[in-house]
Amino acid sequence: RALFAEYAAELADPEQRRLYEEEVAALERERGVEVRFVHPAAGYVLRTSQAGCRRCYLNVCSNPHVGAPRARAEAGGQRWALPYSLAPGREELGRGGRRRLVYDVVFHPAALRLAARSPRFRRLLSDTALEAVERHCAVQLDRTNAVVLRGTKYKGVPQAPVIRTPLPGGAPPPPADG
Repeated sequence: RALFAEYAAELADPEQRRLYEEEVAALERERGVEVRFVHPAAGYVLRTSQAGCRRCYLNVCSNPHVGAPRARAEAGGQRWALPYSLAPGREELGRGGRRRLVYDVVFHPAALRLAARSPRFRRLLSDTALEAVERHCAVQLDRTNAVVLRGTKYKGVPQAPVIRTPLPGGAPPPPADG
């Protein structure tokens, strides 16, 4: 028990987490890939259900590593490009030991600022988050009963997915053991 408690304390320590991320980034750089950890900043939460019976939450979050929203003028309005990062869904325990599915959809902070000022943009951001989860996780969400939880900014324990981008020139050749 003592070893497990020590391990859990080490995982919760921000300094240890920073060292871990630096080590992972260095290892990936050796393989020719740049790694950026996307730490989601709380935004708002959508509550819905999956397949009509299983409670599901979408955390609409922000991180500056994700591309900024862009608008392009068109006849009758604007067309928005909303880049996002989607972490795989995870199962967590809620109140009373009930299991719930949690998805993190991460946008640029500017997108959440626009959503805070405009209900129409917030609806666009929410629809984009629902569509992203449905498309990439191959699930069916109840869009008609999806509701924003008031006073809740994030559900579950935050996890930091990574964005991997190949470095120019590819992976360096392996060292010759000579």
